[in-house]
Amino acid sequence: MVAFGKKLKDRQIEEWQGYYIDYKLMKKKVKQYARQIETGGIERRYVLKDFSRMLDIQIEKVVLFLLEQQGILSSRIAKFGEQQETLQIELDLVKIAALREGYRDIGRDLLKLLFFVEINAIGLRKILKKFDKRLGYGFTDYYVKTRANHPYSQLQQVFKHVGLGAVVGAISRNLAELEDRQGSYLSIYDQPTRPLQDPVIDAIRSAVDRLSYSTNFLTFLGQHALIMHEELPMPTEENPDDQRYNFMSLFMNLVNTFLYMVNTYIIVPTADDYSMSLGAAATVCGVVIGAMAVAQIFSSIYFSAWSNKSYFKPLVFSSILLFIGNVMYALAYDFNSISVLLLGRLFCGLGSARAVNRRYISDCVPLKIRMQASAGFVSASALGMACGPALAGLLQLKFKIYMIHINQNTLPGWVMAVAWLLYLIWLSISFREPDRVSHKDLVHDYDTRQVGSDALEKGATQPLLSSEAHQDGEDDDQECDVSEELSEDSHAPVSSLKAAYKLLTPSVKVQLLIYFMLKYAMEILLAESSVITSYYFHWTTGKVSVFLVCLGLTVLPVNIIIGSNISNIFEDRQILLASEIMVFLGILASFNVIIPYTVTQYVLSGLVMFVSAEVLEGVNLSLLSRVMSSRLSRGTYNGGLLSTEAGTIARVIADATITLGGYAGESRLLNVTLLPSLAICILTIICTCLTYNSQY
Repeated sequence: MVAFGKKLKDRQIEEWQGYYIDYKLMKKKVKQYARQIETGGIERRYVLKDFSRMLDIQIEKVVLFLLEQQGILSSRIAKFGEQQETLQIELDLVKIAALREGYRDIGRDLLKLLFFVEINAIGLRKILKKFDKRLGYGFTDYYVKTRANHPYSQLQQVFKHVGLGAVVGAISRNLAELEDRQGSYLSIYDQPTRPLQDPVIDAIRSAVDRLSYSTNFLTFLGQHALIMHEELPMPTEENPDDQRYNFMSLFMNLVNTFLYMVNTYIIVPTADDYSMSLGAAATVCGVVIGAMAVAQIFSSIYFSAWSNKSYFKPLVFSSILLFIGNVMYALAYDFNSISVLLLGRLFCGLGSARAVNRRYISDCVPLKIRMQASAGFVSASALGMACGPALAGLLQLKFKIYMIHINQNTLPGWVMAVAWLLYLIWLSISFREPDRVSHKDLVHDYDTRQVGSDALEKGATQPLLSSEAHQDGEDDDQECDVSEELSEDSHAPVSSLKAAYKLLTPSVKVQLLIYFMLKYAMEILLAESSVITSYYFHWTTGKVSVFLVCLGLTVLPVNIIIGSNISNIFEDRQILLASEIMVFLGILASFNVIIPYTVTQYVLSGLVMFVSAEVLEGVNLSLLSRVMSSRLSRGTYNGGLLSTEAGTIARVIADATITLGGYAGESRLLNVTLLPSLAICILTIICTCLTYNSQY
């Protein structure tokens, strides 16, 4: 990318540089506090108050300039408004065209102002993270709690933009009226869903949405993919990825995602019957289902690394492994071997190319359609999750071909083997490898900047400053500034899981814990559904499939409601906490205590748990992408990989819990497996409350 490594300072508008938050000055202040604390020369209470005052002054400088510029724009709009009244009577087309261009000029100036605010918001978040990391204080929690909720909050002016929204509305309304001058005079307020008619307004509204975290269905859905975007905005559109993007290649990635999710869930309704037919207990289905997730823990890493060099070869290798794995899964019945069954599922997990699918979208899809591609990735996953059990419910056949048995247990393997073989042929014909020159340049750019980054990572284990450094004064400060700019503002990706872990702040760790919890709870619900419903309600494979399909089909409608409405009314952290509580209530309602267990209780509690977890996943990953270091946006060890690993480990532990719970007997399996879910959910609620003000 052209501007991937630019610093905060490089994105500033030159004529406004004196009005930005002085990030460099505040960094020096943080280092000064670190020195004084090391020598015991300052108290914690003084540090919090002194730095708070410094931030207040910096934010006030930004806000006052913002209000001044907003007033100038408003005055220009008012003057144009007076001209517009006259021109609409005269119908002078030349002057109307000039007036329309004048409004667009105001729009472009407003876009500059929005970028000004966004750079300051990013700088503020970065310095809060730096303070907490360097000094070990919960400063973000203290500052946000005392400033953001105050009636005269200037901090809110940086993150919430009511006044700027009014300017956007005025420009939009007037441009719309000029556009419709010869037809209908309906207001934009009468047609809230009308398509935007001017690219300048499109750009402005996108910038406002990004600033205020206002969202829509596609954005909210796309957040589930955790495909992180550039932290620093650009005032002009740059699309170097256009040369690397190919629609059919993107489509092949989405098909791979869909087939893999079908492959994951197609065996869920029949895994218990298949295990028993091979002489194992029904609860061994947990190991059968989880074997795929176990292998995915490792495949995610090597596929992510492989995608640094190629996208086509990993997808080919993935398809071959999945073909072999499904054939082994199907043949296990004729071999009468649970080992072959498990090996088949392990091969399927080793073929998980979801890391490649994510990386292709992140690296090769242009920014202007990346959110739509991310939403497509999530939709393909959700559709595969619903289609898997549905397909299993339809495969109720029983016959033999020579010595090979075809039945409801083996058919999922054969069907998926054929699907992957056809996909492999299609892939070989249709996929186009992105331009490797651009990709190598990008990797080389990463490697160049990695020198400074490694220095910081090694320095994290050393004392903040040596005694000689105290004597070096300003020169040492300057050297430190250079190394910090290289490491923190360059966006260079980390080179190992250990380095990635060092960048995880308490806020990020809590978000990963929440992701672990929701994946654990969902896996318990889905993976043991066939065993539980068979024991309590004597459901057939068809009924289990219908139940799982109904759960899967809730994903898109729920995201439409949350993304289009609720997420624009409440803050993400409010939705986060409310969703966690709803997951807790769903788990609690699922327990079998005293009264006879009914279908109504199971279905309703499962629905509450699953839907709440889906809502939770969207806001969880949205917050995670904001509180996570920008250095985790790309490279092998990216934020998507970390979240995938957290979710996959959760699924592995959940499936193991089901198998181990089987030793307590099927009558106790439900309660035994729900107890860990309940405990982890309570822990996440507590951790969320403790870090609530840091999730900002």
